[in-house]
Amino acid sequence: MAKKEQKENTKNKKSFFKGFKAELKKVSWPTPKQLVNNTVAVISIVLLTAFIVFALDVVFETINSQGINRLKQMVSNSSEENTTSEENTADDTSEEGETTESTENVEAEATNTETNTNAEETTSENTTPNE
Repeated sequence: MAKKEQKENTKNKKSFFKGFKAELKKVSWPTPKQLVNNTVAVISIVLLTAFIVFALDVVFETINSQGINRLKQMVSNSSEENTTSEENTADDTSEEGETTESTENVEAEATNTETNTNAEETTSENTTPNE
């Protein structure tokens, strides 16, 4: 049985290579000139694509690095502005509070002065006719 299998394997191999050789004869092979032209075209396209990818990589890397630096600057500037605005807001609040208090004090003093002036006039009017 082993000899039968070996003979079949040998037949199969021979028939495989015969079929393979027959198929290769059916292939339309390019002429040497076509082969050179096609090879040059493929290499040119590969190099052009590699150059484009390299250029885009450099451009995007530059944009990315500068973009990150700008973002860092923007974040630091905005945090400084927020800190400054919070300090100004705190200062403005205390100043407004003082302004409000001082305005209330001035109004109260004016009211007291008017009341005192009215009281003095009333007193002077009351005392003048009695004299």
